[in-house]
Amino acid sequence: MSGSIGPIVVALVGAVVVLALAVLWLLRQVSGLRSRLLSLTRGEDGDLSDVLGSHLERVYELGREVDRLGTRTGRLESGAIRAFQRVGLVRFNPFEDTGGNQSFALALLDAEGNGWVLSSLHARTGTRVYAKAIRGGRSDGALSEEETAAIKQATA
Repeated sequence: MSGSIGPIVVALVGAVVVLALAVLWLLRQVSGLRSRLLSLTRGEDGDLSDVLGSHLERVYELGREVDRLGTRTGRLESGAIRAFQRVGLVRFNPFEDTGGNQSFALALLDAEGNGWVLSSLHARTGTRVYAKAIRGGRSDGALSEEETAAIKQATA
């Protein structure tokens, strides 16, 4: 048995040398890959983790900004319902002795048809202005044809 140990030892030493060379070759490959990875991931802001960290913080900041804008938009939308959005204007000549359609009926309504209609009657002796409240597209008082036409124009 002692005669067969010599070739086994030589074979094992050869295997160790081959494995040692393979480990050295792999270490060199890993070192080259590491340097290539560092060159790829290094930017103006530092390495890849620094760049990703700054981008992640920017994404969080944008999310907070979207939340703030959503809150502001909600307030604007709730206020916009009450703002005048619908306008109707009818110009007319109520008297035979005046010309130029200088009289008018102006309807200003919100999204729900609430608001008012303003009428101006121009004559040679003066101008008179009247305002009538409108709720849901209707008035409590009587409306002239021109005022009714202005409201229809506003709600169309």
